[in-house]
Amino acid sequence: MATTIEATLRQRTGSGALNAMRREGYVPSVIYGATENKNIKVHSKTFRDHLNTKPSSQVLIDLDVEGHGAQQVFIQDIQFDAISGEILHADFLAVKEDTVLTAKLPIKLIGEPAGVKAGGLLEQLVHSTKIKSLPKNLPLQIEASVESLEVADNLTIGGISFPEGVTPVLDSRVLVALVAKTRAAVSEDVAEEVTEQDAPAPDAEAAEKSE
Repeated sequence: MATTIEATLRQRTGSGALNAMRREGYVPSVIYGATENKNIKVHSKTFRDHLNTKPSSQVLIDLDVEGHGAQQVFIQDIQFDAISGEILHADFLAVKEDTVLTAKLPIKLIGEPAGVKAGGLLEQLVHSTKIKSLPKNLPLQIEASVESLEVADNLTIGGISFPEGVTPVLDSRVLVALVAKTRAAVSEDVAEEVTEQDAPAPDAEAAEKSE
């Protein structure tokens, strides 16, 4: 169920007016994708508090626009201040049941790999992935099981069981995670190889003793 956030139509434009709006505690925003674009503003703290409860910012919400009723939208883009982290602007895409959404969602690894239990180290190489889905199928994140991974095994995009109706955009061969040997284990293997290479052959050792 989508969260409902109140929004108000805005008339003011221009950088000065938008900065004043931010000082008043609002995020200048726009709804597009419907019959006509709507310039709106949402309460900054309410919007930020909502985002803080989600693993991804690309989620569905219901905007209750003053005088226009509720509109389901997808958070298409958010602009942040590079220094303060303040939300500067938000783009909302008005959606219908048949709207195909493209979202960048976090990948959450589930379970402890068998290879980690055996002394390996789990490394996550890709932390998010783009997907396509209809609004009704849009997840908050992509969960990927890694329990079966042994040492030297890996997980690719193609190895993830995506939810029904969710299609990955990345190539199926992209590496998401792997179970590597620890540095200590690698050092032991190298030491063993060096020892084996330096050890004299049995025949040579026997010849030396006979002399």
